[in-house]
Amino acid sequence: MDKGALQDTAPRLAIGALSRRTGVNIETVRYYERIGLLPSPARSEGGHRLYGRGHLMRLNFVRRSRELGFTLDEIKALLELAEKRDRPCAEAREVAAGHLSDVRAKISDLRTMERVLADMVARCANGSTPECPLIEALFDPTSGKGNAHTAGRAKPKRPSPLVSRRGRSG
Repeated sequence: MDKGALQDTAPRLAIGALSRRTGVNIETVRYYERIGLLPSPARSEGGHRLYGRGHLMRLNFVRRSRELGFTLDEIKALLELAEKRDRPCAEAREVAAGHLSDVRAKISDLRTMERVLADMVARCANGSTPECPLIEALFDPTSGKGNAHTAGRAKPKRPSPLVSRRGRSG
């Protein structure tokens, strides 16, 4: 995609048409404009937004990037790289590699969550126990800080596997 395509603001589409063609909610389009992911479009005499081909291409790029789980900051970085003439693939690869690492960490966290939930469901057996181990584990303030297998037992010795390697919640 050439730089001119990204900056094309020739009015062609109203916001509703842009929304339908890209599958991006109208309010999300407006939000992307406010934060600078999408350039401000031309306006009609009545003040309606009118979008060009460049807006359509850029919004599709943003939507697809969001589907792949890229953060808004990562998308901004990729868009900046896309606008450079030399298209530094190594820098784009670096952004994607960092994101891939985050995705792999989330997959690991989800697998841990699956095991914990499966154990909690199994502990409920046939549901005839007067005290439900699942509910008790959810009330236990220590059960979220470690492995749910330890709910009702000694406090866990290691940090939660549900906190990503960057210290954020998954």
